[in-house]
Formats: sequence, C-alpha cells, structure tokens
Amino acid sequence: MRSEYSDVMPGAMKAMAALVREVRHSSLEPALVELVKVRASQINGCAFCVDTHVRAARFRGESDIRLHLLSVLRDAPCYSESERAALRWCEEVTLVA
Repeated sequence: MRSEYSDVMPGAMKAMAALVREVRHSSLEPALVELVKVRASQINGCAFCVDTHVRAARFRGESDIRLHLLSVLRDAPCYSESERAALRWCEEVTLVA
C-alpha cells in the first residue's frame, strides 16, 4: 500500500510541484525529461513511478528498446551524448548514498 505523499509531507510535495513547473519551462526536451524520470524511478525502486513514467515516455514517442535498455545505458548504443550526460547526472543526484 502506497502512502499519499501529500498527506505525509505536504511541504515536500509543494517543492516537487515547483520543480516540475521549472523543468517544464526549461529548454530540456520533454522526452529526455521522461527518460530521466524513468531512470530515477528505477533507482528508487518504485514500481508505480516506473510504470507512470514509462507510459508518459511512450506517449512522447519513446521506443520500447530505449526504455528496456535504460537500466544498462552505459552499454547501450542508442543514447546520444547529451542523453547520457543527463542520465548520469540523474544517477549522481539520485544515488546519494
């Protein structure tokens, strides 16, 4: 059973909503943003979030092969250098341990 984050930490949810707004107004491509969200969700081990962001990435035209290879992106030739940089950044800020 998942907790309702907004009930547990309303301030954190407001901060996350503000971050989402900032990212939407940035120059980042929406498809890349979804890839980053999928990767962060994989690292965090959240099945619900992985499913949500994979669906959003597919809606934005992402291919199944790129989604399947995301967890092994270092060995997959299908990502550009800028995508690799964004995904490495995601891993750095998500794997805080």
